[in-house]
Amino acid sequence: MPKIKTKRSAAKRFSVTKSGKVKMKRSKLRHILTSKTRKQKRRLRSKLFASPADMAKLRRLLPYG
Repeated sequence: MPKIKTKRSAAKRFSVTKSGKVKMKRSKLRHILTSKTRKQKRRLRSKLFASPADMAKLRRLLPYG
């Protein structure tokens, strides 16, 4: 049985923790930042865990994660 290939685009965007949760960066911090408040931009810097509804899809994209 051959190895399963990891989707490289997903591997660059998501990382799997030791407990099995998927960690990712929040969106909306690329441009049009002048209209966002300082508090909002600070909150967007923190990491985010993927929802349980998306975990099955992410497991297929990152088989050895």
